[in-house]
Amino acid sequence: MSRPPDDDEFAELVHAAWPSLYRTAYLLLGDRAEAEDLVQTALAKTYAAWGSVRSVEAAPAYARAVLHNTASSWFRKRSWRNERPTETLPEIAHDFDLSNRPAVLAALAQLPQRQRAVVVLRYYEDLGVADTARALGCSEGTVKSQTFDALTRLRTLLGDTVVADVLTQDLP
Repeated sequence: MSRPPDDDEFAELVHAAWPSLYRTAYLLLGDRAEAEDLVQTALAKTYAAWGSVRSVEAAPAYARAVLHNTASSWFRKRSWRNERPTETLPEIAHDFDLSNRPAVLAALAQLPQRQRAVVVLRYYEDLGVADTARALGCSEGTVKSQTFDALTRLRTLLGDTVVADVLTQDLP
């Protein structure tokens, strides 16, 4: 049985596999900087699991699999390719009206526990329907119906304008 690779062997892997991993990442993403980020992330994940790599011979294939899995997870994110560097920072879109905060907190307190949890996870933690369902241990349909019911109740308590404004800001 072979022994797990050591840190020196990981350094050798990085030097040997980088060109191939970078080429694959570039072909997947079409951007040099993003390709470098993908390879760096994949190699960091590979190093984090380095003790479970069975042999030096298996390491390049393992790193390549990590690269593909990481790229796939990047593609699934809603924010994929929405963030771009700019020369100057944009102006703040609008100032949040914190005067509604006590009313919002009071309205949230009037919601049943599951509806409150769904609103917090979906709108303040920015989780998707599937992630919220996993976090709460329920179905995606339940998350959708609870969200609908919660927003209907919040609109009744606060009004449409307040609900729309509040759901786009962070409440400390």
